[in-house]
Amino acid sequence: MTTPLVTLQKPKDVSLDEIEAELNEIWSQYKEGAATSSIGQADTFCMVVYEPEEFQQLLATLGFYDGPIDGIHGPRTRVAVQAAQRAYDLRVTGQIDSDTLGRLREEMASNPTPLPTVPNPDDRGFSISDAIGDQNPRRIITLCPILGEDTGVKAQVSAYCPVQKSMSGHLLCCEYITLRGTKQALERVGDLVLSLMLPALPKFVWWKATPNPEQQLFATLSSKCNCIVVDSSYFSDVEAELVKICELKDSGPFVADLNWHRISPWQELTAADFDPLEHRDELMSIDHISIDYEKGNPAQALMFLGWVASRLNWEPIEYKLTGGIYDLRNITFKSTDGRTISAELAAIPTADWGEIQGDLVGLRLSSDQFCSILCSETTGCMRMEAGGSAQACRTEQVTSLSDLRAEELMSKQLQRWGRDNLYEESLDVTVKILKLQ
Repeated sequence: MTTPLVTLQKPKDVSLDEIEAELNEIWSQYKEGAATSSIGQADTFCMVVYEPEEFQQLLATLGFYDGPIDGIHGPRTRVAVQAAQRAYDLRVTGQIDSDTLGRLREEMASNPTPLPTVPNPDDRGFSISDAIGDQNPRRIITLCPILGEDTGVKAQVSAYCPVQKSMSGHLLCCEYITLRGTKQALERVGDLVLSLMLPALPKFVWWKATPNPEQQLFATLSSKCNCIVVDSSYFSDVEAELVKICELKDSGPFVADLNWHRISPWQELTAADFDPLEHRDELMSIDHISIDYEKGNPAQALMFLGWVASRLNWEPIEYKLTGGIYDLRNITFKSTDGRTISAELAAIPTADWGEIQGDLVGLRLSSDQFCSILCSETTGCMRMEAGGSAQACRTEQVTSLSDLRAEELMSKQLQRWGRDNLYEESLDVTVKILKLQ
């Protein structure tokens, strides 16, 4: 259900040195009128959103996409991706993976004549998801890299008030600042962005791209924020990026991965399966774990394995990329009592990945004493259930979160922005596994 918005100021172009003055003018107009008692500035947190959406710009420039540049992985975007994948003889999935993005970049770079400027409307930064707006942010600064010639950075300001469901009718309003320019141009205004982050409030940076500590803008923002938020479902080189994130949380701000929250139903049901007294001893006898995930991104599978290993004190000792049709990954652990535990991660080809790449499909924990299988309610797990031995396994269905979209998960993250020890401990073990390659 969409939250109604009261518009104080629609997006207005201003020069970089007029941003604060223009925002002050917006508020002064309302302090002088009758709106003073019903409209006020929120004072909760400020947020910087780095929103590249390079893939939509590439698709538009190359003639595959005619919709707005908005970062929404909807039907129109999926059709455009499929068209590009067919044109370039790639696997047709409708999802932007590293192969597809790499090919689009190659086509852009190899064109002998300069391609036209993207004519599509750029909707980034005009508003924020209702789920986030309802958290009453004080200021949201959106950084929108564009393709093409470097002509500097352009700024827009606006202000909106989500109507709160309360008897008072008091509106807490949010300021929006949108900065557009090439990646190189945005690199030059890092200090300006820092100056726009209100000093007395908690500061979030939502980095909707591959994290790169060597990128000056990323390093500048992450060094000054309280919490940096990423989403590993969109990492192009998952293993390398998870290592970077682990190093970042050891030396800088709190780190949150929205993809971590997507595996919470699997964690909860796994814990519940072994909670009964008659099943608790089985935990200490586990010697094999199999994890199936949707082909395309192994982040959820790796983090889930890291979580299990961190809870049971398994030490990773070997990691092999076996490959094959399922892109198999085989990991070996040692338990504190000297037992050997083997783990297998398998990428399962599916007809429709949905919006998120790499969702978990199935899980099997077993020993010579028991077998437990968890299956996705929507996808099923035929590979887990194949074979006669599966008939003796306990089998449960996992219902995913009702909304896996990044905006909804971000809304929940904003309510608990402190350090997540469980995530950090699980990530530490995950990175130990990856460094065995």
